[in-house]
Amino acid sequence: MSQTRHVPVMLQRCLDLLAPALEAPGPQPPVVVDCTLGLGGHSEALLSAFPTARLIALDRDKEALRLSGERLAPYGDRATLVHAVYDELPEVLDRLGIPKVQGVLFDLGVSSMQLDEADRGFAYAQDAPLDMRMDQTTGIGAAEVLNTYPPGELVRILRAYGEEKQAKRIVSAVVREREKEPFSNSARLVELIRDSLPQAAKRTGGNPAKRTFQALRIEVNGELTVLERAIPAAVASLAVGGRIAVLSYHSLEDRLVKQVLAAGAANTAPPGLPVVPERYQPRLKLLTRGAELPTEEEVAENRRAAPARLRGAQRIREEER
Repeated sequence: MSQTRHVPVMLQRCLDLLAPALEAPGPQPPVVVDCTLGLGGHSEALLSAFPTARLIALDRDKEALRLSGERLAPYGDRATLVHAVYDELPEVLDRLGIPKVQGVLFDLGVSSMQLDEADRGFAYAQDAPLDMRMDQTTGIGAAEVLNTYPPGELVRILRAYGEEKQAKRIVSAVVREREKEPFSNSARLVELIRDSLPQAAKRTGGNPAKRTFQALRIEVNGELTVLERAIPAAVASLAVGGRIAVLSYHSLEDRLVKQVLAAGAANTAPPGLPVVPERYQPRLKLLTRGAELPTEEEVAENRRAAPARLRGAQRIREEER
């Protein structure tokens, strides 16, 4: 598998957002965490752009860690690669004896490798086993979700995680078909979705299976639950002056990131105080106005960048004890 096709999304903008924190002089080399290592494109750029920085990179996918390990080998002990889900960041830093970090980067969603390796079952464009686990050593795959979840739970997942308006129709068809024969491969599911949607729904928004596959992937990997823990944990790990940059790829992720960063940037004082005490002052300063989008040029070069939304914030104050 070639690594050349992996083009990191909004790379220069991510580096620019993190630069002031990673270039600031300090007694120790700055530490930057790549919470979603993938094929190592962002990590390699961070090590190259900030030659004094130490990188901690997490991924739940052992194959991604192996490939990135080869890619980042020239940087020697400046890069520490860890098999972990990104909400385990506090434990990882604790284990490594790192109290605070200067930069954190998240590039959420599915890595190019997972989409492009047919047998992982993430892509709806080719037939593959319905797996979708980012860490193939643990948990249940998408086929088991489809074959065993109660209909009401499947409808909830498709609506909540896929924003699929036709969830009931699709689930009715799934339940009918799984009684005849359990689901195992993606092509059968794609065909079933096409057959169960009304004509009008097939004409909008690309492949009609897209939303269902997204919903199954989020459920299988517990992505939103993990993210709900991970973003506050990452903010808490930042030293004062430290910066966080988060790339998300669908509205559910982006909304969650927005809420955490906005809460950190708000003052929490009861209304009517003439002077706001220190403990109520904002802990974060937002570095992006709303979510920043990739440029048209970038989307033309890398279609996977199209849905990306980037948000950044800077730590401006310690937590009150």
